Amino acid sequence: MRVYNFSPGPSALPLPVLERAAAEMTDANGTGQSVMEMSHRSKDFKPIIEKTEALLRELMGIPSNYKVLFLQGGASLQFSMIPLNLAAGETGSPKRRISFVDTGVWAKKAAEEASKYAEISIRASSADRGYTYIPDAPHPNPADAYYHITLNNTIVGTRWPALPETGAVSLVADISSCILSEPLDVSRFGLLYAGAQKNLGPAGTTVVIIREDLIGHAPAWTPAMLRYDIHAAEGSMYNTPPCYGIYIIGLVLEWLKGLGGVTVMAELNREKADLFYNYLEESAVFRSPVEKPFRSLMNIPFIPTETDPARRAELEKRFVKEAATAGLVNLAGHRLVGGMRASIYNAMPIEGVKALIGFMKQFETAL
Repeated sequence: MRVYNFSPGPSALPLPVLERAAAEMTDANGTGQSVMEMSHRSKDFKPIIEKTEALLRELMGIPSNYKVLFLQGGASLQFSMIPLNLAAGETGSPKRRISFVDTGVWAKKAAEEASKYAEISIRASSADRGYTYIPDAPHPNPADAYYHITLNNTIVGTRWPALPETGAVSLVADISSCILSEPLDVSRFGLLYAGAQKNLGPAGTTVVIIREDLIGHAPAWTPAMLRYDIHAAEGSMYNTPPCYGIYIIGLVLEWLKGLGGVTVMAELNREKADLFYNYLEESAVFRSPVEKPFRSLMNIPFIPTETDPARRAELEKRFVKEAATAGLVNLAGHRLVGGMRASIYNAMPIEGVKALIGFMKQFETAL
């Protein structure tokens, strides 16, 4: 029996995608071989990566002056690659400055890593209220290399309701947990990046969408594997790319296009999120810790209304255990914040959200 998987990542994949991948495991596209076995430079794999890129460009409306790269190392490697390519200088040259908005763990990690290569400025932070909101974002200094935000904060369950105005300074965003969940104007950004394992495909592939004028500025000492210009020139095949991950991303994109695209997906995501948030507003046992204007559509933390720490911890442990027995898995909150969390990415059907709400109502009644 398949369970409803609320994991924040690696996360659930659409069942039709898994079934198709299973059917093609030993014979993909009539080649008599699995994509896992294909040479990345073969005539059999080339159409796969080209189709995946074309679908991503179509669904996201990516302008022609942006490159799409399929890389490895997760979003965490981009915490280094972005400042290296956009802000670092030659040895002995003055450090450029980068503006960051601190909205949680991953935003903070991105800033900490960038500080190794450039001067950083934390323009605003929501740490004062436990990252439960998105702070007002001051304008960057016009001389800044770029302005970095984390568009959806997976751990704390917040999202930017509107993009900050950055003028001529390039806006850079981590969209790992919200890519393709709702329309996004790519032209507003200089660079977008996303680890695939939350809302796009399996772990092991990272998508980078970068405006062409930002390519080619890495200092000479930058390792080849960390240079966007090299990966762009080689069509993401400077080294062996994550071939199977790219193939699965292509299947996910086909599935999404078949549903009607990102606009339709956004309507479905809003319906799922509204159902769950409305339940939490009415519940006497559970509540959302996130301020209403900033609540994520993808990651919904929830905590008991119980205030006694020991009883609350016991209740959380019991809830996660009994939910798993009911086929609702991976609902424990992140270890840094505790509580519970339901990640309801594109692949989560509305039936899964309804099943979770039904279980939670029964859990309340049994207390």
